[in-house]
Amino acid sequence: VARGVPVGLGSHTGWDTRLDGRLAQAVMCVNAVKAVEIGKGVRIAYTRGSQAHDEIAYDNQQRRFYHLTNRAGGVEGGITNGEEVRIVGYLKPIATLKKALRSVDMVTKEPFLAQYERSDTCTVPAAGVIGESMVALVLATAFLEKFGGDSVEETTRNYNAYLEQLRAY
Repeated sequence: VARGVPVGLGSHTGWDTRLDGRLAQAVMCVNAVKAVEIGKGVRIAYTRGSQAHDEIAYDNQQRRFYHLTNRAGGVEGGITNGEEVRIVGYLKPIATLKKALRSVDMVTKEPFLAQYERSDTCTVPAAGVIGESMVALVLATAFLEKFGGDSVEETTRNYNAYLEQLRAY
C-alpha cells in the first residue's frame, strides 16, 4: 500500500506510460511472483459494474474530491486517482520440497527423482521488501516525470504549484 500518492501520476495515452502497467511489471519482476493484483483486481471480474466501480464524492471542508471505496486500487485509466495505491504480488511456493518430484537428467535424458536440497524456508519477507522498493521506484519515476526539474527546488516548486491548481479547482 502506497499512501500520499498525488493524483495525476501516469498516463492514459500509451501502453508504456500507464502507471498500472508499470507497477504490475515492477512487482512481476520480483523473483517467485506469478501474479499481480491492483485494487480488487481479478475479483472485480466476478462482480456487477455497480459493485466494481468507485463512486466519487466531494469534501467541502477539505475542498477535495475522493472515492467512497477504493476497488480500483488508486489507479484508474493508467493514472493515480488520489487514493491509496494498493498492489498485491502473489508468490509461487518455494522450490524446496521434502517429497521428491520426478525430473529428467539433461545429459542422459533418463528419468530420476530430484534430490532434497534445503533452500529458503519462506520468500515472503524478502519479496515484500523488494516489492515495496520496486513500487517506490516506479512511483518516484512517475512523480519526477510529472513534476521534475533540474533541481529539488524546481521539482518542489512544480509540485506545490500543481497542488495550488488542484485547490483552486
